[in-house]
Amino acid sequence: MNSVQDNIRLWKQAFGVYTQPRVLAMLFLGFSAGLPLLLVFGTLSVWLRREGIDRTTIGFVSWVAILYGFKFVWAPLVDRLQLPLLTGWLGQRRSWMLLAQIGVLGGLWLMAGNQPGEHLPLLVLAALLVAFSSATQDISIDAWRIEAVADDLQGAMAATYQMGYRLGMILAGGGALIIAGNYSWNIAYFVMGCFMLIGMLTTLVVAEPDHPPQTPLQDSNAGGLARLAHWSSEAVVQPFVEFFRRNGVMALVILLFIGLFRISDITMGVMTGPLYVDMGFSDEQIGWVSKTFGVIVTIVGALLGGVLVMRYGILRMLIVGAVLVVVTNLVFAWLATQGPEIFFLAVVITADNLSGGIAGATFIAYLSSLTNRAYTATQYALFSSLMLLPAKFIGGFSGKVVDDFGYIHFFLYAGMLGVPAVLLAIYLLSRRNRPVGAQAPAHIQI
Repeated sequence: MNSVQDNIRLWKQAFGVYTQPRVLAMLFLGFSAGLPLLLVFGTLSVWLRREGIDRTTIGFVSWVAILYGFKFVWAPLVDRLQLPLLTGWLGQRRSWMLLAQIGVLGGLWLMAGNQPGEHLPLLVLAALLVAFSSATQDISIDAWRIEAVADDLQGAMAATYQMGYRLGMILAGGGALIIAGNYSWNIAYFVMGCFMLIGMLTTLVVAEPDHPPQTPLQDSNAGGLARLAHWSSEAVVQPFVEFFRRNGVMALVILLFIGLFRISDITMGVMTGPLYVDMGFSDEQIGWVSKTFGVIVTIVGALLGGVLVMRYGILRMLIVGAVLVVVTNLVFAWLATQGPEIFFLAVVITADNLSGGIAGATFIAYLSSLTNRAYTATQYALFSSLMLLPAKFIGGFSGKVVDDFGYIHFFLYAGMLGVPAVLLAIYLLSRRNRPVGAQAPAHIQI
């Protein structure tokens, strides 16, 4: 009896972590981070397909989102460069958050003022602004998330971040499609821009976290070139050197695993919107089932993933998440053989998004555990960029694969892309007694 009561108490304590104020703040910051992604990715693919843009072109346009994979390039600036006026007012993390959020809002309003069939290049340029600003927002939010709480809360921070992120995706997916179906795509994108005000307000309300003293580019009495060289060494070189020094040869294995983990589901995601359109589903049906109900399921998966990480450890759950992603991606190959039945769509979306939520929360916790807080923004940006860059690049060819081989073979191919990640997760678990990162959360077992 005592054993049962102890287990109940442990589970209550595990779920009680979600009442922490800064953990709750991640809900709103996650919403602000999740809103722009689909608007330059999945939702944009549906809009383009409705306007008669061919699938190969849609696949190439998805390369707009590849900017998320290059954010490590300017992450050192976000980590160290102080913005005039804003940094003194808001601090290093929040000043960059606010600037990025303004960029996202402006880019979405520019997209709202264009028509794909008439001015596709202008629409793509506006989407690039959204993607660049959104990636910059991700860098600053990730740094704030890691620095704002102790390591034992990182699993919960990752889960609430995922929850907020998915709520933003519900709005950007289901909400935008429903608005577009009843009014127009231009109105939908304008409204989406207005919702970025939630993130801006949250940035103004939350407190700046404590973080190690930085070496600002502006604060040196040395000459111009010497100042730039010193700052570059501190902000750009040292974060990468420190990671490799800390992990040795295993650093290469870790980076390879990070680069392969999301390839399967991101590649698949480019063509799910066109699949729904070509199967005969309406914008409202896609909005409610795929972009609303499906994202709610992902939130449930993310919250479950955060708790499971605390109970069973990161690496064990990484294996489970990697396997689930591969298996559930394969069910889309079956869906492609069916007619436009809402029930079938709901079943597939439930399986895929539940597994995606579990895998996503686990993976964020894993990446967070790898960072050194002296270089939070730069190192996390390196990891998250590496996670996205190969997947976004390969995903750009997804429309060509569908045009040449059909949806069934495409989804089988996308599922198989996830097998190497499963094997690497098993290998990392086999080396669990050796360090894979600094400052692993005390209650999150590596």
